[in-house]
This record gives sequence, C-alpha cells and structure tokens, in this order.
Amino acid sequence: MPVLPGAEPYRHEGGETGVLLCHGFTGSPQSLRPWAEHHAAHGLTVSLPLLPGHGTRWEDMQVTGWQDWYAEVDRELRLLADRCSRVFVGGLSMGGALALRLAARHGERVAGAVVVNPANRVHGLSAYALPVARHLVRTTRGIASDIAKEGAAELGYDRVPLHAAHSLRVFLRRLDGELPQVTQPLLLLRSARDHVVPAADSARVLSRISSVDVTEIVLEQSYHVATLDHDADRIFEESLAFIGRLAPSVGKEGTAAVG
Repeated sequence: MPVLPGAEPYRHEGGETGVLLCHGFTGSPQSLRPWAEHHAAHGLTVSLPLLPGHGTRWEDMQVTGWQDWYAEVDRELRLLADRCSRVFVGGLSMGGALALRLAARHGERVAGAVVVNPANRVHGLSAYALPVARHLVRTTRGIASDIAKEGAAELGYDRVPLHAAHSLRVFLRRLDGELPQVTQPLLLLRSARDHVVPAADSARVLSRISSVDVTEIVLEQSYHVATLDHDADRIFEESLAFIGRLAPSVGKEGTAAVG
C-alpha cells in the first residue's frame, strides 16, 4: 500500500549529534514532523521513521505487533549511533514508550530521552477484554487528533485494530518491568488535559526509572498530540535546550553543520 501523503518518514543529515523521534500508536511521522524539522534546522542529524503497519490503512496494522514497531526504531538507533557521536531518543505517546525501551536496552548508546505524554498502559475495562475481544471484533474507534488547537489535525487511523491494541498492551507491560534500567537524563513533557493518556502514566514512568537527571514540564494549553498543539514550540525549544545542555556542541557555530 502507498504511504499516505504527509506520513512519509523523515531524515536529515546534520552534525555529530543525532536525534531519533518515534511517533505514536496508529499515528505517523506527520505528528512529529515539525519537531524533526526544528531540530534539523539547528544542525542536528534527525531520523523520524514510519513504523510498520502505520501511515497506510488500518488493515496493514492489523498484521503487525510491538516487535515490528520496536525493531524499526532499534534499527534506526543503530544507524544513528554509527553516524553520530551522541544520540538522543524522543517520542510521543507510544513513541515515548518506544524511546524509553531504547534507553533501557541500549545504555550508554543513548545520551538522553525526551518523551511527550508517554504511554505506560492500555486503560479501561476494555483493556482486560482485549485477549478475547480481538478474536471477535476487528477494530474499535480511533484515537487520533486529540488536539486543542483549532484547525490542527493528526494524520492517523480512524479505526484501531484490536490485534495491534493487544500487542501494545503486552509491550507496555513488558516495558514497565524494564523502566528501572533507564538511567539517562530524561525530559518528560505532559499535557494538563490529555484525553488519550492520563497523567498517571507519566507519574508511573517517573516513579519507575532510575534516572537522576529528570525534568518534568506540564503543558497547560495542549491535549494529547501536543507536538501539533499550542505548546509545540515550547516542546521543540525545551527539547533542544535539553540536548544542548548534554551535548554542548549543539548550536555552536562550526560544530554542527546545517544542511
């Protein structure tokens, strides 16, 4: 299936500091494209992959699972690590969870993580029914475009395949057990009003990780897809400042090539 216009992966060859950005469940790179382009404009090498089964039609996602999504970002991280002296990971929602697993699994290869409204569990009574329900019902209604900003829209599926939702639940439960392995500096940004991922998920992440250098920022004007919402610029600027603090060459003239 052809990729939907706007859902294409994005890559930029910049300087010695790399950033891997991971999009969310049923979403696409479109939701993080402005973030990726912002960092590219400041000289960073950026990778924003399209996760398998995403960016086309929900039927394609039905036959994928968390192992496929994680394998894609794991591969991209290894490519960035070969190319760059420092690599940071970031993501939105499930993409934040993928970024946290990369940090947990790759240790010193990851210099720091930036997560926006990171998912920690699949919520609601329906979550407990998923192992059975996925064999009876193929999809449920979509979760895309939880955005406060008028006129802004997320390019995502209008249906959620239950097989994929079940796989997400399995992944998040596995990740929760791995969070203590996250030791890198962490910047967590969460929306005060999020209709997809509750604040309890961010609180759980912060309580489970082993990182000492931790910053939490509450985004007062945005909903779940904050990277396309009123606080988007703040996310980009705080993220760049976080990376710049840990990789001082970022933004210095002559040390990060702007392409």
